[in-house]
Amino acid sequence: MTAASSRGPHRSPSLAACVLAAAVALAVSAVAGARPIDEQPAWPDTFVARLEALALIETLNSEILSSTSATATLEAWCRDHKLAPEPRIVARLVRGEAPPATAEQRRHLRVDDVERVIARSVDLRCGDVVLSKARNWYVPSRLTAEMNRLLETTETPFGTVIRPLQPYRQTVAAEVLWRPLPPGWETGAGAEAPTSPAASLAMPEALFEHHAIVFGRDHSPLSEVDEVYQRGVLGFRVVAR
Repeated sequence: MTAASSRGPHRSPSLAACVLAAAVALAVSAVAGARPIDEQPAWPDTFVARLEALALIETLNSEILSSTSATATLEAWCRDHKLAPEPRIVARLVRGEAPPATAEQRRHLRVDDVERVIARSVDLRCGDVVLSKARNWYVPSRLTAEMNRLLETTETPFGTVIRPLQPYRQTVAAEVLWRPLPPGWETGAGAEAPTSPAASLAMPEALFEHHAIVFGRDHSPLSEVDEVYQRGVLGFRVVAR
């Protein structure tokens, strides 16, 4: 993964990315209502659709990297693209998927070998659509009793729970896992995109991944997170061309 770090804003999209994102915004037509991921609206397998998918992935990737809360960014994305009737992010607990914190993670969190670190694995959903699979290792002693209760007994996302602590993220690594177009496509140096206009565009489940440390306003590390963003973030219909 490509290493990077920041406090607060990570980076801003380039002018070219902004122009491309604006063009995509004019081309995309959203579907009202939530759909399970297996019933995600099909994208046509055309060069333009692949270009749109690439622009949207890069746009969301950049927005999360430059934000203080991935949850808030996903909620805005859910609302703007009408992924569900109620654009609210919930954290569906997945038991047994997050392993205990490693010695390296404990160093990142600045805790000793006996300090309690809780591992929490969730699917972040907008309606029925899974947007991200997140694993979170957090230090409960640095949260309030009410925050710990919410994390243990409700589907409230971690970012929403700790909002009163004014958190910010330091990105450790970020990687785009799927690129709809081959390297060199923009200069003609690469292979042609393997399009099939009569078919649907096949998307993998995982599109990009972030690894980050979350700090509170006092600069104490609250958690370490690993987030794999899913194809559900593109779960809206596009205009076939």
